[in-house]
Amino acid sequence: MYAIYYRSILELHDQGKSQRVIAAITGNSRDKIREVIQRAKSREVRLPIESDVTDEYLGHLLFPEMKPESKGRQMPDYDYVHKELAKPNVTLSLLYYEYEQQCRQNDAVPYSHRTFCRNYTEFAQQFKATMRIKCKPGELMEVDWAGSTLHLQDRDTGEAVTAYLFLAVLPSSQYSYCEATLSMTIPDWLQCHVHAYNYFGGVTEVLVSDNLKVGVTKHKQHQVVLSPMYRDLADHYGTVVMPARVRTPKDKPTVEGSVGTLSTWVIAALRNETFFTLEELNKAVGIKLAEFNRRPYTKKHKQCKNRE
Repeated sequence: MYAIYYRSILELHDQGKSQRVIAAITGNSRDKIREVIQRAKSREVRLPIESDVTDEYLGHLLFPEMKPESKGRQMPDYDYVHKELAKPNVTLSLLYYEYEQQCRQNDAVPYSHRTFCRNYTEFAQQFKATMRIKCKPGELMEVDWAGSTLHLQDRDTGEAVTAYLFLAVLPSSQYSYCEATLSMTIPDWLQCHVHAYNYFGGVTEVLVSDNLKVGVTKHKQHQVVLSPMYRDLADHYGTVVMPARVRTPKDKPTVEGSVGTLSTWVIAALRNETFFTLEELNKAVGIKLAEFNRRPYTKKHKQCKNRE
């Protein structure tokens, strides 16, 4: 069976090449080229396609009726995964386990858990499916900077020094963490993640972050590139970073909602107090955070995936 170059077909078509020219370049028939283009339009495939999306992956998405060949890597059915995630208590880890068992039965090689999760994220974003981010224990941690700021007072000059509030939220329990920093640079960003994991006592499967330059260096037309240090942190903790899409607050609803609430509990509550050091400020922030998490109508047990 001849190879079908889905990526080349779609990219050449996007460049305005005729089907005759595409056929000459790829060696595929014009009928097949026409069918690929029509399928891509019906699935609303966005270009440019991310660099690590393979022809095998595109083929499965455009032609899900095709069966995977035995003794090769079996592409997960992400349409099925997406539908199953909407059901109660179903997680990506459970679906990966079922996929892995299915591969063994079919004498096929499964993708790794990390690739399985990353490809699902790409599926949801590249093909405009609404990402399943319902509240499931241990699955997500959402992070962001608060829109409002705190302040320190310089002992010598009396001038106000701006401090920024980092926020992390577990959607299932609404359990939150916050910390003040003197900058929003990558070292502070990463250190706050580490402190959040320590505070929660574990690491979630997926990390939903905002499109901040400290973490995401490129997010144009669904092409996401994480900063090297942010990617290293995710690899170290064994989590998958899923940046929220630009101007799409529903991708990160819990932390967006917590920004206003925590701003009241922490920032507004400390508005009349004076702090001379970051340590003093964070001690006061910690007290307000504990009060926030002890609220009887939101108090739930910490729920995150404990690291072995």
